Amino acid sequence: MTPFPGPRDWGRLLTAMLTPFRSDGSANWDESARVARYLVDVQKNDGLVVSGTTGESPTLSAEEKLQALEVALEAVGDRAAIVFGAGTYDTAESVHLAEEATRRGAHGVMVVNPYYNRPGQAGLYAHFSAVARATPLPVMLYNIQPRTSINLETPTLLRLIEDHPNIVAVKEASGNMAQIAEVAASVPAGFRVYSGDDALTLPVLSVGGHGLVSVAAHVVGHRLREAIDAFAKDPGQSWSVARDLHPVIRAVFSAPSPVPIKYALSLHGFDCERVRLPLVPLSEDEKAGLRPVFEATRAPAHA
Repeated sequence: MTPFPGPRDWGRLLTAMLTPFRSDGSANWDESARVARYLVDVQKNDGLVVSGTTGESPTLSAEEKLQALEVALEAVGDRAAIVFGAGTYDTAESVHLAEEATRRGAHGVMVVNPYYNRPGQAGLYAHFSAVARATPLPVMLYNIQPRTSINLETPTLLRLIEDHPNIVAVKEASGNMAQIAEVAASVPAGFRVYSGDDALTLPVLSVGGHGLVSVAAHVVGHRLREAIDAFAKDPGQSWSVARDLHPVIRAVFSAPSPVPIKYALSLHGFDCERVRLPLVPLSEDEKAGLRPVFEATRAPAHA
């Protein structure tokens, strides 16, 4: 397999990819490969993030996470960036996953705030530093306070960037636009700020953000691509696309993610609706309410 060119260049639109499961609860790797090809070839993603929250990483074993990486690399790794979600609440485990992802050919790693044990800023710095030292790959930090109950504050982020040159990006999903604007204005040239919230894509671009790590791009990636590409030259067109996509994005997050997006993609012909406990599928009433919105996103035929 030809390595993806430019290991620091992940592009502007990446999807945090879901994990399909079989009826017995095991991961369906054949379907995962189909999804990866669809996201790149039909939905026009520059790259994929595997073993993230949308991939149900909390209920994947370490080996399943790494298998998801290998499947994505084999399916599309010659033409798309594959970033591996190595972050957990255990620094030693996160280091191990980063080392294994490096060995297996990932194009980068993403490391989320350590959830549940809620370290302070000193602990965040030590955790992210340990993972960054464990790999030569470019690293994306993932700041998502709503899921982790902690916030990566801007001074801590800037210190990490200064001390670890391979920390090259942050996925910002804090929901705090004032903080995101501060980050975008403070980071060095070439450091990339990605929106981690589909609904805030254009606001993040407007303050200097580089792109989006998306959930909705499973089904409307080609339209998000249009909005992102148009933003610099024709912001009016970009906002028009964003308005059109608002009902879809709202529907994608109408229940705990990734439950709705797995249902949405199943309407595109993929066997991917099942989730692992403690997540549960949508009820029939919930599906009935969302089906018209999701059916309208159906794209052309796919492999």
